[in-house]
Parts: sequence; C-alpha cells; structure tokens
Amino acid sequence: MSEQLPEEMDPRRFIERVSLIDGEVIEGEIAPEELLVHHHRDSHPADVQARRFMSRLMDETGDESAVRQRMREIQQVGQQVSSRIGKILGRDPDKVAKGLFGLKKREFFFRFERPPYSADEIERILAELKGRALMQLIDARDEEGKPHLSVLLTGGTGFVGQEIIWQAASDPDIAEMVVLIRPKTIRDRKSGEVVKVLSPAERGVALLERLWLADKPAAKKFRFIAGDVEQPRLGVTDDEYEVLQKTLTHVIHCAASVAFDDPYKASFNANVLGTQNALSFSEGLQNSDGTPFVSHLSIETSYIHGRQAQDLAREDEVVFPRNYYNNFYELTKAMASLETERSMLDKKLRVTQLCPAIVIGESQAGNNRGDTKVVNAPVNVFGRAHEAITHQRGNVFDRTRAAALAQLALLFPGDASAELNLIPVDRVVAGILAATKRAAPVGERIHLATDDRLTSEQIRDIVHEELGVKIKLADPTTHRTVTLPVLTKLLSGLGQDRLAHALKKLGTIFGGYSEWGQPIHQVGNDVRLLGLDPERPVTADAFRMLCRHNRFVQRYGAIKDLDEVSRREKIWAELMRDLEAATGKKAPAVAAQEFRDFVRSRIDYDTFKPLQDAPPEALLHSSAAAAFGHMDIGASIDAAAEAASGRDVDAETTTEKGDGAAS
Repeated sequence: MSEQLPEEMDPRRFIERVSLIDGEVIEGEIAPEELLVHHHRDSHPADVQARRFMSRLMDETGDESAVRQRMREIQQVGQQVSSRIGKILGRDPDKVAKGLFGLKKREFFFRFERPPYSADEIERILAELKGRALMQLIDARDEEGKPHLSVLLTGGTGFVGQEIIWQAASDPDIAEMVVLIRPKTIRDRKSGEVVKVLSPAERGVALLERLWLADKPAAKKFRFIAGDVEQPRLGVTDDEYEVLQKTLTHVIHCAASVAFDDPYKASFNANVLGTQNALSFSEGLQNSDGTPFVSHLSIETSYIHGRQAQDLAREDEVVFPRNYYNNFYELTKAMASLETERSMLDKKLRVTQLCPAIVIGESQAGNNRGDTKVVNAPVNVFGRAHEAITHQRGNVFDRTRAAALAQLALLFPGDASAELNLIPVDRVVAGILAATKRAAPVGERIHLATDDRLTSEQIRDIVHEELGVKIKLADPTTHRTVTLPVLTKLLSGLGQDRLAHALKKLGTIFGGYSEWGQPIHQVGNDVRLLGLDPERPVTADAFRMLCRHNRFVQRYGAIKDLDEVSRREKIWAELMRDLEAATGKKAPAVAAQEFRDFVRSRIDYDTFKPLQDAPPEALLHSSAAAAFGHMDIGASIDAAAEAASGRDVDAETTTEKGDGAAS
C-alpha cells in the first residue's frame, strides 16, 4: 500500500468504496494506486492473453459490445470450471479462479461522493448563478455599451496559456489581461550557480516578443505580476490583490501539471491544491463590495472521465470510471473538477468548467510554440529514429547497431482501433474566450473536444505519408507485459540504458491511451452554450499538420530555444498562407509530396530562412538531417521521452507549471 498521506490529500475526500453486496460504504484506507488501471490488470498470464484476445476480436469485428459480451461469457465459463475444480479438490472456488485464470471476484466498487443537493436544488442554484453572471456582464460595459473585461490568467507560459494571450491580444472585448507568473532562476549549466533571476515583468516582455506582440499596440493590455498557484491567494501581494478586487471580471485558471508519470503527491499539489487556491482567490473577489467579478473559468480535461467502457462520457456529470484512471494526472484533474463543483454548490461561486481533449498545434499551420509533450513526443521519437537510420555514418558495425536500435523505437504499442480525441489549440482557446462573454456557460461543464476521433491505424498511416517512417503497431498488452520488459533488460545489458529508459517512459505515458475502448466524449455544449462553429476540426488534418510542423519547424524536437522556435513559426505561418494562396486548398488538403516540394522550394532547411530567387528544383540541404547520424540514438530518444512528461529538461531553467490541457 502507499505511504500515509496528509489528510487534505486523502482520496476519501472525494471517493467512496461501496459494497456490491449491500450497497453500504466500506470504511478504511483508499490508496491512490487502487484507483489506476494498472493496479487491476496484467497480474496473471491468463489476464494478459484474454486482453490480447479481446484486442484481436475487436480488430476483426469492430463491435465493442459484442466483444465485451463474448468476454463475459468466457469469464462465466471460467468461474464454472473453477467452481467444479474447487468442489473436487475441496478448495475455495474464488481462489481457484484467481489462481488458474486470474479471475477476481470484485465485492466493491468506487464512486465519487454525491453532492448533498437534490436535482431541484441544483437547478435553482444554477439559475441564480447564471442570472447574477448576466447582470455582472451587463455592468461590465464601457460608456459605448461594449464589453470591457479584465481577466487574470494563470498558466500563461504554458501551451494553452500562450494561445489565450495571443487571441486575447486581438479581442476587443478584453481590455486588460493580468498574467500570474513566477520569477525564473537562470543557472549555469555546469556549475549550477545562479546567474540571474528574471522578474515576472522581464519574463512577460520575453513572452510577448515570442508571441510577436511586443511591438503591437495590444501589448499594452497585458500586465505580468508575481504569484504561484500552490500558494494561498495565489501568492499575490496585499497591494496587488486590493487593486484586482476592484478591476477583475474573470479568472482563467489554466495552470496545471501535465506530467502523466508524476507521483500522486506532485500531481495533487499542482492540480488539486492549485485549483483550491484559485477558487479561493475568485471567491474573495466575488464576495468583495462593489466587485465587477463575473465568473471563474477552470480549465480541466475531458479525460477526467478516465477509462469509461461503453458509457458516454457526459458533460453534466463525472462518474467514477468503470475501468479506473490511466494515471494520477487524470485522477487529480477529476478531483479538481469535483472541487470546483463543490465551490459552486456550497459557496455559490460562479464557475465554468472547460474540458479540452488532447490539445495539439493550431489548425492552419500546426504551430505549437515549442510544445513537445503528449502526441508530439512519439512523433518526434519516430522522426529521430528514422533520421538515425537514414543518415547514420561510420563503419558497418556502427551503422548496423544504430539501425537496429532505431528500429526498436519504431515499435508503437497501439491497437489499430484505439481512438484518440485530438483538438487544435485555437479551437480550445476560442471556446475559453467565448465563455468570458456569456452567462449561459456558468455552472456548466463543457467538453472542448471533437466528434471526429483518430485511430492508431490512421496515426500509423499519416506518419508514413508525412515522415516516410514505417512504424509497426504492437498489441499494447503484450508489449507492456512481455516485449517491453525483455527489451529494456536487453538494452540495459548492452549499455543502452538511456534508450531503455526512453522506451519504458513512452510505454508508461502512452500505453493507456493506445488500447481500444477509449472514452467517447459527449459534445454539444461547445456549440449550444459557447456559440462555436458546429463544424468541429477534422482530427486527421490537425494531426497531419502536427507531423509537418514537427518535421520542418522543430526538427523533431531538436530545436529547443523558444526564441528560435518563435522565429521559425512566424515564417512557417506565412508559408502556409502562401501555400493556400498558390494551391487554392487548405494546407492539410495538399498532398504530402506536393507539400514537401513546396516547402523545399521556399525554405532553406539549414537556416530556416526563405530562399531568395530559389530555382524550382531547390532541394532540402542534407547536412542538418545528417546531423542526426552523429547523435547517440538512445540519448536522442531519451530527450524526446523526457519532454513528453511535461518537465523542462533544459538545465538552465526551472520547471514550469504549464497549462492544464489534456492528457
């Protein structure tokens, strides 16, 4: 069992263990590990084979309900056989079932604590909150009757946070945005000594420059102040708080840890404690005399619903998932959502919960402001491995060794039918900013997701088309329980500890999301309540642009300097506009080869600068790509895996609390 947790971190603050026999709550400790998928599976060879069989059956039939029914029938047969063997041997049938077939008779289930309010009471509370929010919005108008909003943003240095700043700059309704940001310590790479400390104001200037806003008139609407979401009242000084009480109309809480492999305590501190502090901050604003405060916007994730099976992940409630959570990120974000709901019902705080799916680069160009996490990570690993195979130099032994190691990185644990819900960041932020201008979203949970999901098979095919990389899908259960342990042990024995570490990390981070039976997120509130375009982004197009961006702009994550990424992305965005003007098609609709030819004719790959008077036959320079051949493939892939975890691997900088976007 896990170590003793502080009372405020106890899962029992949110979750109950309930008897399947009599429906009564079972008292006693609930360890955080019990709430994760891996705690309840892969504990028996028969269990592994059963899941592998289910995966193959799903590939053949595509009928999830039929597959689950077949497995129930097989389990019943196993229980009957165990019962007969138990009678013959005079042993407990349940122990026989567990020993022979890995079948466990579950006598309890978990559920989230229910709010002590009737449906009518909740409806009345929501009506009051929406009504008051509408009045506050009407009051928050200038002399010409136009909205005059003042917003506090946490997580402004994160991926989603930066897009919020970018879109807010051109939003006439947002008159001021106050960005909460911590000082940043710069250390010498070798000695570790502090070189200097950047103030929030200095960091803000640098951020606006990277967002191409520093020399724009809109830069004046942004102000950067010191704070920390893990501190009471967000670490804001008394004088600053007094000013904010009189001016703020909204708080957008976007700060969170997006590290899928963080331990429970770290995830809880960033996601739950940070949410509690942000809610308390907004409560203080709402209760101030003469406050213009309208509402608190909490940015969660649609994966708060965990591993649902068959049941639709609904927007109006969070039910403890039948198949548990993939990681502590999902679990603590669900707890944060419940904490937000409690503040709304118990303290009558006006809140809106916005739940993005897996957030990726923006729609047109795929620009992601240097983000290397989540889906970017495996794409970067595939690209680096492919470059190592293609451009490796040295003797025959070195080339063969590098090629063999790189091939291991091209093995992806993914069921062909497993679906991921990817959403471009510009769509997400359009929803967030729309929520500041309407009363209808108050009290609601809104999925910023798509109804057009992407399968592992589509990911494999698009990666091949765009990157020239042939990845091989492996059964996730077999890979996790058999292949990966054998590979990591073998690689460690060959002195490839970094590659072994990288493959293990990637398997840990993405393993749960590449299996079939992923949650299906209800959508609708994004259109009904926020007024967004009912034609949601095409996920395959967005992923295609992610691959193109990561290949040409970020060089599979090798370009780490954020100022350089910003320079390249500005050129890339202009290039995509030129492409669309030249072809008359949206960039994702341009065929892969035609797209590559266009880029090669316009951009010098070494410098990533526009080619002047370039001949039509201009080709990409090979020297930059060949540089991958001189890299240690294990170290290269390990760096990509570390970036996937959401941690800052640059030794010069402190770790950032990024945005709260999805899994």
